[in-house]
Amino acid sequence: MITSLEGTVTHIAEDHVVISVSGVGFKILTTSQVRKSLDLFSTIVFYTHLLVREDALTLIGFLEAEERDMFVQLIGVTGVGPKTAISIISSMSIDRIQKAVIQNQPDLFDGVTGVGKKTAQSIVLNLQGKIGKGISGTFMPIKDVDNDVISALTGLGYSVIEAQTAIQFIPKETSSDLETRIRIALQQLG
Repeated sequence: MITSLEGTVTHIAEDHVVISVSGVGFKILTTSQVRKSLDLFSTIVFYTHLLVREDALTLIGFLEAEERDMFVQLIGVTGVGPKTAISIISSMSIDRIQKAVIQNQPDLFDGVTGVGKKTAQSIVLNLQGKIGKGISGTFMPIKDVDNDVISALTGLGYSVIEAQTAIQFIPKETSSDLETRIRIALQQLG
Protein backbone atom coordinates (compact mmCIF):
# COMPACT_ATOMS: atom_id res chain seq x y z
CA MET A 1 0.00 0.00 0.00
CA ILE A 2 1.29 3.46 -0.88
CA THR A 3 0.39 5.71 2.07
CA SER A 4 2.44 8.78 1.21
CA LEU A 5 4.61 10.20 -1.55
CA GLU A 6 7.08 13.06 -1.46
CA GLY A 7 8.22 14.51 -4.73
CA THR A 8 8.28 17.37 -7.20
CA VAL A 9 5.12 18.59 -8.90
CA THR A 10 5.71 18.19 -12.64
CA HIS A 11 2.18 18.60 -14.02
CA ILE A 12 -1.11 20.08 -12.80
CA ALA A 13 -4.21 18.99 -14.75
CA GLU A 14 -7.95 19.53 -14.37
CA ASP A 15 -8.49 16.57 -12.03
CA HIS A 16 -5.03 15.39 -11.02
CA VAL A 17 -1.39 16.26 -10.49
CA VAL A 18 1.74 14.37 -11.41
CA ILE A 19 4.62 14.25 -8.97
CA SER A 20 8.03 12.87 -9.76
CA VAL A 21 9.57 10.66 -7.11
CA SER A 22 13.10 9.51 -7.95
CA GLY A 23 12.38 9.83 -11.65
CA VAL A 24 9.03 8.02 -11.55
CA GLY A 25 5.90 10.09 -12.24
CA PHE A 26 2.83 9.33 -10.13
CA LYS A 27 -0.62 10.54 -11.22
CA ILE A 28 -2.56 11.57 -8.12
CA LEU A 29 -6.24 12.52 -8.11
CA THR A 30 -6.89 15.29 -5.62
CA THR A 31 -9.27 18.11 -4.74
CA SER A 32 -9.49 21.33 -6.73
CA GLN A 33 -8.35 23.32 -3.67
CA VAL A 34 -5.15 21.29 -3.51
CA ARG A 35 -4.48 21.66 -7.22
CA LYS A 36 -4.98 25.44 -7.03
CA SER A 37 -2.57 25.71 -4.09
CA LEU A 38 0.30 23.91 -5.82
CA ASP A 39 3.13 25.42 -7.85
CA LEU A 40 4.93 23.59 -10.62
CA PHE A 41 8.31 22.19 -9.61
CA SER A 42 7.62 22.62 -5.89
CA THR A 43 8.28 19.78 -3.48
CA ILE A 44 5.15 18.31 -1.90
CA VAL A 45 4.11 15.47 0.39
CA PHE A 46 0.83 13.72 -0.40
CA TYR A 47 -0.90 11.34 1.99
CA THR A 48 -2.37 8.82 -0.39
CA HIS A 49 -4.85 6.01 -0.68
CA LEU A 50 -4.46 3.43 -3.42
CA LEU A 51 -7.77 2.41 -4.96
CA VAL A 52 -7.58 -1.02 -6.54
CA ARG A 53 -10.15 -1.69 -9.22
CA GLU A 54 -10.43 -4.44 -11.79
CA ASP A 55 -9.26 -2.12 -14.56
CA ALA A 56 -7.15 0.49 -12.74
CA LEU A 57 -4.91 1.38 -9.83
CA THR A 58 -5.68 4.95 -8.75
CA LEU A 59 -3.86 7.11 -6.21
CA ILE A 60 -5.96 9.65 -4.34
CA GLY A 61 -3.88 12.29 -2.55
CA PHE A 62 -4.42 14.72 0.31
CA LEU A 63 -2.22 17.26 2.06
CA GLU A 64 -3.25 16.03 5.51
CA ALA A 65 -3.32 12.46 6.80
CA GLU A 66 -6.62 13.27 8.57
CA GLU A 67 -8.26 14.02 5.20
CA ARG A 68 -6.99 10.74 3.75
CA ASP A 69 -8.31 8.83 6.74
CA MET A 70 -11.72 10.50 6.40
CA PHE A 71 -11.73 9.62 2.68
CA VAL A 72 -11.11 5.96 3.51
CA GLN A 73 -13.98 5.97 6.01
CA LEU A 74 -16.32 7.68 3.55
CA ILE A 75 -15.70 5.24 0.69
CA GLY A 76 -16.52 2.43 3.12
CA VAL A 77 -20.11 3.70 3.22
CA THR A 78 -22.47 2.03 0.74
CA GLY A 79 -23.38 4.51 -1.98
CA VAL A 80 -20.32 6.72 -1.50
CA GLY A 81 -17.71 6.31 -4.19
CA PRO A 82 -14.34 8.01 -4.54
CA LYS A 83 -15.71 11.01 -6.47
CA THR A 84 -18.42 11.64 -3.89
CA ALA A 85 -15.95 11.26 -1.02
CA ILE A 86 -13.59 13.78 -2.65
CA SER A 87 -16.55 16.11 -3.20
CA ILE A 88 -17.48 15.88 0.49
CA ILE A 89 -13.92 16.59 1.64
CA SER A 90 -13.66 19.46 -0.86
CA SER A 91 -16.91 21.01 0.36
CA MET A 92 -16.74 20.42 4.10
CA SER A 93 -14.07 20.67 6.74
CA ILE A 94 -13.14 17.46 8.56
CA ASP A 95 -14.45 19.08 11.75
CA ARG A 96 -17.86 19.68 10.16
CA ILE A 97 -18.06 16.10 8.84
CA GLN A 98 -17.28 14.82 12.33
CA LYS A 99 -19.90 17.12 13.86
CA ALA A 100 -22.52 15.90 11.38
CA VAL A 101 -21.83 12.28 12.28
CA ILE A 102 -21.39 12.66 16.04
CA GLN A 103 -24.46 14.88 16.43
CA ASN A 104 -26.59 12.89 13.98
CA GLN A 105 -27.14 15.90 11.68
CA PRO A 106 -27.25 14.59 8.09
CA ASP A 107 -28.66 17.94 6.92
CA LEU A 108 -25.14 19.39 7.31
CA PHE A 109 -24.28 17.59 4.06
CA ASP A 110 -26.80 19.78 2.17
CA GLY A 111 -25.12 21.50 -0.74
CA VAL A 112 -22.46 18.85 -1.31
CA THR A 113 -22.49 17.75 -4.95
CA GLY A 114 -23.48 14.09 -5.25
CA VAL A 115 -24.87 13.77 -1.72
CA GLY A 116 -28.62 13.52 -1.38
CA LYS A 117 -30.69 13.09 1.73
CA LYS A 118 -30.48 9.26 1.73
CA THR A 119 -26.72 9.25 1.18
CA ALA A 120 -26.22 11.80 3.97
CA GLN A 121 -28.30 9.67 6.34
CA SER A 122 -26.32 6.60 5.32
CA ILE A 123 -23.01 8.38 6.01
CA VAL A 124 -24.15 9.47 9.47
CA LEU A 125 -25.53 6.02 10.32
CA ASN A 126 -22.50 4.08 9.04
CA LEU A 127 -19.83 6.31 10.57
CA GLN A 128 -21.34 6.69 14.03
CA GLY A 129 -19.03 4.99 16.48
CA LYS A 130 -16.17 5.06 13.97
CA ILE A 131 -15.67 8.83 13.99
CA GLY A 132 -14.89 10.68 17.15
CA LYS A 133 -12.53 8.20 18.74
CA GLY A 134 -9.54 10.18 19.92
CA ILE A 135 -11.18 13.54 19.26
CA SER A 136 -10.65 15.93 22.12
CA GLY A 137 -13.22 18.49 23.15
CA THR A 138 -16.95 18.58 22.76
CA PHE A 139 -18.90 19.84 19.80
CA MET A 140 -21.67 22.36 20.16
CA PRO A 141 -24.63 21.51 17.94
CA ILE A 142 -24.76 23.65 14.83
CA LYS A 143 -27.77 25.90 15.06
CA ASP A 144 -30.36 25.96 12.30
CA VAL A 145 -29.70 29.67 11.91
CA ASP A 146 -26.03 28.88 11.20
CA ASN A 147 -27.09 26.55 8.40
CA ASP A 148 -29.06 29.51 7.03
CA VAL A 149 -25.96 31.72 7.35
CA ILE A 150 -23.92 29.15 5.41
CA SER A 151 -26.59 29.06 2.70
CA ALA A 152 -26.62 32.86 2.49
CA LEU A 153 -22.84 33.12 2.29
CA THR A 154 -22.55 30.40 -0.36
CA GLY A 155 -25.30 32.21 -2.28
CA LEU A 156 -23.06 35.29 -2.22
CA GLY A 157 -20.25 33.30 -3.81
CA TYR A 158 -18.22 32.19 -0.79
CA SER A 159 -17.18 28.54 -0.55
CA VAL A 160 -18.76 26.27 2.04
CA ILE A 161 -15.41 26.05 3.85
CA GLU A 162 -15.08 29.86 3.99
CA ALA A 163 -18.63 30.11 5.32
CA GLN A 164 -17.98 27.42 7.97
CA THR A 165 -14.79 29.19 9.05
CA ALA A 166 -16.60 32.53 9.38
CA ILE A 167 -19.28 30.91 11.56
CA GLN A 168 -16.60 29.66 13.96
CA PHE A 169 -15.75 33.31 14.73
CA ILE A 170 -19.29 34.38 15.58
CA PRO A 171 -19.29 34.97 19.37
CA LYS A 172 -21.43 32.53 21.36
CA GLU A 173 -23.40 35.35 22.97
CA THR A 174 -24.52 36.73 19.57
CA SER A 175 -28.28 36.69 19.09
CA SER A 176 -29.92 34.11 16.87
CA ASP A 177 -31.06 36.85 14.50
CA LEU A 178 -30.12 35.75 10.97
CA GLU A 179 -29.22 39.24 9.71
CA THR A 180 -26.92 39.89 12.67
CA ARG A 181 -25.13 36.58 12.26
CA ILE A 182 -24.69 37.11 8.50
CA ARG A 183 -23.30 40.62 9.12
CA ILE A 184 -20.73 39.30 11.64
CA ALA A 185 -19.76 36.42 9.33
CA LEU A 186 -19.26 38.85 6.43
CA GLN A 187 -17.04 41.01 8.63
CA GLN A 188 -14.89 37.93 9.33
CA LEU A 189 -14.61 37.23 5.62
CA GLY A 190 -13.33 40.76 5.03
